[in-house]
Amino acid sequence: MRTIKEAEIRKGEILDAAEKLFAVKGYETATVNDILSAVNIAKGTFYYHFKSKEDVLDGIVKRQIDMGLEKAQVLAADSRLSVEEKLLSVFMAQKLQKPAEEKILPVIHEPANALLHQKILSEYVLRLSPILTDIIQEGIAKKVFKNTPYPREITEILLTAGLVIFDTAYFHWTIEEQTQRVAAFICAIERLIGAKPGSLARLSGIFTA
Repeated sequence: MRTIKEAEIRKGEILDAAEKLFAVKGYETATVNDILSAVNIAKGTFYYHFKSKEDVLDGIVKRQIDMGLEKAQVLAADSRLSVEEKLLSVFMAQKLQKPAEEKILPVIHEPANALLHQKILSEYVLRLSPILTDIIQEGIAKKVFKNTPYPREITEILLTAGLVIFDTAYFHWTIEEQTQRVAAFICAIERLIGAKPGSLARLSGIFTA
């Protein structure tokens, strides 16, 4: 048991060091040897946990997704929040917070990492949609939202649309254009889940917090 825990700690240390290196030196410039020096480990230890530098980047992204999902689960279970607040807050749970994480975005958006980018989007949709579905069903039970036979499918559609339209790899909106699309996106959510018009729009500040 201790060995497993120590292995996980070591893996986390490698991810932490690589994340900082990728942010400072750039993904292409940073090498496996740089990571080895930063963590002070042998090559054998590195390759025990990761197959390559690309595998490390994949691990960083997965960890970020896990953090976003953990945050989403906490928000969904927060009894102090209204159903509407939970819904919009969970939509934003995947937002990057730390400067180092924000600097990873250009790496993910590189053409060579197109498959990784697609994997991130699909994983967010598949793993976040059950949480959002539960919130919508809670809203239906409380008569805040209208009943729908497709709560899961609606969340998948909304997540896919939101993740793409607000992805800077695809679109470079001005502040005004972004504001318009946030308003339109919230309007679409209201209509698809049968929320009272304006009930989510009044909480639009969650998207820019």
